[in-house]
Amino acid sequence: MIEAENFCDILGADFYSGVPDSLLKPFCNFIMRRYGINARHHIIGANEGNCVAIAAGYHLATGKVPVVYLQNSGEGNILNPVASLIDEKIYSIPIIFVIGWRGAPGVHDEPQHFRQGEITLPLLELLNVSYFVVGKESTLEEISYAMKSFRERAKSGKSSAFVIHKGALTFEREIVYKNDFLLRRKDAIEKILQVAKGDFILSTTGKISRELFELRKSRGETHDKDFLTVGSMGHCSSIVLGAALQQPKKKFWCLDGDGAVLMHMGAMATIGATKPKNLIHIVLNNAAHESVGGLPTVADKINLSAIASACGYEFAASVEYPQELEEKLSELKEKNCLSLLEIKCALGSEKNLGRPNTSPVENKLNFTKALQMGVPK
Repeated sequence: MIEAENFCDILGADFYSGVPDSLLKPFCNFIMRRYGINARHHIIGANEGNCVAIAAGYHLATGKVPVVYLQNSGEGNILNPVASLIDEKIYSIPIIFVIGWRGAPGVHDEPQHFRQGEITLPLLELLNVSYFVVGKESTLEEISYAMKSFRERAKSGKSSAFVIHKGALTFEREIVYKNDFLLRRKDAIEKILQVAKGDFILSTTGKISRELFELRKSRGETHDKDFLTVGSMGHCSSIVLGAALQQPKKKFWCLDGDGAVLMHMGAMATIGATKPKNLIHIVLNNAAHESVGGLPTVADKINLSAIASACGYEFAASVEYPQELEEKLSELKEKNCLSLLEIKCALGSEKNLGRPNTSPVENKLNFTKALQMGVPK
């Protein structure tokens, strides 16, 4: 294993932008310890394409080579700026990518990572991004040699990537991430379940879906009215929109996270313009990418309910205490208009938090069967 500090010393960069990844947690923690969130040295972007553009701006202003870090699931978000902005045939802006390799062939992982794991390296090849795979057995000498060749490529505006296997990097010092909110996310979800009886719930990727699944199990309830968006971060609200517009007589709850909302915030404008009266958009905001380590988002620095109102949501509010949560949820249940409720939550989940034991396809089939019941063909 390679110490994250030694790895960063080899990179030799003084600017990083990225979206946190669980496989890159040692790397991310080291960057946070060295720089924190620092406008001139480290920015956590809304999505991976956003980070590439930020890095391009840094290069324009300094002439230096920046680093962009991401989980391989974010390769889809970087395709456009890599192919049409930084490519050597266009603006010729070199970037060093650090990519966590979820779903690597031969490595057990969650189903949403299988296909992305298979195409991680082929996508880089298509984009003419040279790469070096860092595994547990990789040495500092090998990484240094790869970085030497990457520097030569950078001189001609070509980008390169270190693709990181699980457990390849290490950082021994613990970083504790927290906020000042008291309400547990799982408790908030349970309150929602108590109010949303009979309605359909679609939940975003990460711990929100995992906690929803666990709560249904502990309550002895079925999962047929829940759609767990285990991948595709940031798109849950759009999935809900597509369903709600086609089934206007049924009520839908979207359980979103702050990181997911930020990643594709333009979806809120589309939802607001379309105004489905049967959609309740819940944002469980702990101002963190908790599912991949707890690094901060900017969601504690913006007014999500005001943004929703500006996008056309007919009702929008924010709560952070149990009593006001119960009041607002009861109010939402009775409303017949597009609504958003931001729930400010503490960081943290149960250490033994499980994962859904049904496959994504099983989840889809059960959900669509329940959703389409009684609908004329």
